[in-house]
Amino acid sequence: MASPTPLKGLELVDCAKANAKQGIETAAQLCGYGQDLRTFSQELKQACDGMGVKITELSDLITDQDNLIQTEGEIVAPESESVL
Repeated sequence: MASPTPLKGLELVDCAKANAKQGIETAAQLCGYGQDLRTFSQELKQACDGMGVKITELSDLITDQDNLIQTEGEIVAPESESVL
């Protein structure tokens, strides 16, 4: 659900990180910035700077751990209890 008002600070960083894989347009929309990507980017960089985190773009918020969590895999299991 999109925020009715633009998020700031830690709330903005949390929202942006949670939606970073969906792209900047979606993240900006959900963080309350609508189509204003420029302001979204500026506010996000400012919020990150305030936390001591340096980013150059939204994808910098995606960590290796986030990538591992979302990795799709194949389930390997027997077809039945008697067939391995």
